Amino acid sequence: MPVLWHGLPFLRTGTVPPLMSTLIVAPAWIGDAVLSQPLIGHLAATDELIDVLAPSWVAPVYERMANVRQVINNPFGHGALQLGKRRQLGLQLRARRYQRAVVLPNSFKSALPVWFARIPETVGYRGEARGWLLSDCRTLAEAAHPTMAERFLALGFPAQHGTAIPVTNPVLKVDAAQQANALQAFGLNTLRPVLALCPGAEYGPAKRWPAAHFAKLARQRVDAGDAVWVFGGPGDVGVAEEINRLADGHCTVLAGKTSLRQAIDLLALAHNVVTNDSGLMHIACAVGVRVTALYGSSSPNFTPPLSSRARIISLNLDCSPCFKRECPLGHFDCMNQLSPTSVLAAVESSPRASPAPPLLQ
Repeated sequence: MPVLWHGLPFLRTGTVPPLMSTLIVAPAWIGDAVLSQPLIGHLAATDELIDVLAPSWVAPVYERMANVRQVINNPFGHGALQLGKRRQLGLQLRARRYQRAVVLPNSFKSALPVWFARIPETVGYRGEARGWLLSDCRTLAEAAHPTMAERFLALGFPAQHGTAIPVTNPVLKVDAAQQANALQAFGLNTLRPVLALCPGAEYGPAKRWPAAHFAKLARQRVDAGDAVWVFGGPGDVGVAEEINRLADGHCTVLAGKTSLRQAIDLLALAHNVVTNDSGLMHIACAVGVRVTALYGSSSPNFTPPLSSRARIISLNLDCSPCFKRECPLGHFDCMNQLSPTSVLAAVESSPRASPAPPLLQ
């Protein structure tokens, strides 16, 4: 039986939801998971019950979305087909009797469980010769839907929907009790304004602003009276510690220490977040804080920070965006030449007015 990350035990034979029930097969990237929230909000507004099949590392994102009923563990990471186990998962899902599934990843493997589940309506984009697995397999209209959020949202509308689809900004709930626990666990307080730094980017080093630049910004804000918290996953511990070393030890390194749930709650306390184009950038936007987003090899035209409080900083060089994991020209000018002074100016001038993020009761 699949593990539920929250909600009641599930998949009892004969259990039929009273409303239209939809299963979302979630992407494996944290940022993409955040960008699927407008789709979920749209489906929920049409009287649908939404469950999400998600890998464990993105499950906390869906737990904090208002319209998600249940988050079900998707045990498959990247790699082996594991056909038998995917069939077993599909057979378990079949007992839930979903009327619709929306498959957000484009892989062949991601569509297998919903095919085995015999869900009547299965929607997704064409990819990896999986058209026969989906009842509504669509060719992506890149020009009509240039951003990731738009592409996800379009799957919630009929294929021939002819009008523009407005994308609402994602919103993640903040758990006030867990937030207080996280502050206590890490010995933190908000007596000073908090500058949060997010120096990681899972895709590769070409998306990362240099540690020395983050450190110079940190020193400037510490001198101005800020506390500086450095966030990231286990793979970001090295760069976070380097930033702290170059900033003369004035930062609090949280990278590799917080859970994603704790990171969501603590980022919501920041006065400003300076971040690469990353999953934490999208989380910071979704909890309603001020965000200064740094772009080099990637494009804000594809994965922009969806927030009225976000400021995009990019040099817009002729060679960018290249969408490469490492600089193909070897100079990395798109990030190296992005000065801490210009980022500091953006931090100090970023928009302030915003409603507070919703809290979990």
